[in-house]
Amino acid sequence: MAATSRDVAREAGVSQATVSRVLTAGTPVSEKTRARVMDAMARIGYVPNRAARTMKTGRTGTIGVVVADLGNPFYPQLLEALSRSLDASDHRMTVWVSDGGKNQAALDAIREGTVDGVIFTTVTEHSHELARALEQRSPLVLVNRTVEGADCDQVSSANRQGAGLIANYLVAHGRTRIAFIGGTPLASTTAQRLGGFSDRLARLGHPLPDELVAHGAYTHESGCRTAAQLLHLNPGINALVCSNDLLAFAALDTAKAAGIRVPEDLWVIGYDDIQQSSWRSLNLTTVRQDVAQLAAEATRLLLARLDDPDRPAIRVELEPTLVVRASSAFAPA
Repeated sequence: MAATSRDVAREAGVSQATVSRVLTAGTPVSEKTRARVMDAMARIGYVPNRAARTMKTGRTGTIGVVVADLGNPFYPQLLEALSRSLDASDHRMTVWVSDGGKNQAALDAIREGTVDGVIFTTVTEHSHELARALEQRSPLVLVNRTVEGADCDQVSSANRQGAGLIANYLVAHGRTRIAFIGGTPLASTTAQRLGGFSDRLARLGHPLPDELVAHGAYTHESGCRTAAQLLHLNPGINALVCSNDLLAFAALDTAKAAGIRVPEDLWVIGYDDIQQSSWRSLNLTTVRQDVAQLAAEATRLLLARLDDPDRPAIRVELEPTLVVRASSAFAPA
């Protein structure tokens, strides 16, 4: 005979009402009690009836997540963190991989009642789907990429501040012949990191020339092509700053192919501090944004939005840190 919630209550030494609260998303219950009930469920093999819970609460217990190209290692890392965070709050996760059309599919899922809300990681200010979702007051959170002025909850690294740390670091070590490689200018990550970097350089007396700024796609192939062009046209460059780690890896490959020594001739710096950045073969100096904290904040804000749809939108910016490695000769920050 299948285990019941009454069996869980008896095993955990709590009331059946407490078990119900633990199984109901958004219902307050202490972490100690939640852990006791979840442990009891695991011991006796209890599987919640999600269909029954949906009928009772009006919620599916499922959150949608939209990500971009999984060829960028940042997104699998963010997905993993979101999965852990949502699982800890007793929610399932369903994923759409793409920009554009898949954004609309995720919003359709909200209207159809197959997900309770959506976490977007890839929108831009020109997203028509986002504009319609905001008009319809759909429960959603933007994480990593943000949209200025959007009336919704948003979580990101303090990108301008993080890029300013790079500018301070390079100038302090006399690396002032600098080029910058970014992804699409429509992405907030590109715009904010370039803006913060160039503004800080200008305040330090070393403005960034327009001809030393190049944009492409957030792919290794595009990064190689852009880095090769910059290094060929500007042989005096002694530092190459990239708006994410994937582009920085491309810059490292390009420099090696061109016989340019890193870090002796050229420093390369990225942004994100994805797991591969610490690999000894790459050893990339970069700005760290805490992916686990990004995921936790996005989960917290979305669940709070589901509980209180009319509360004011919240913008969270997480403190970045500069991580120094071999690609800048371990020069101290």
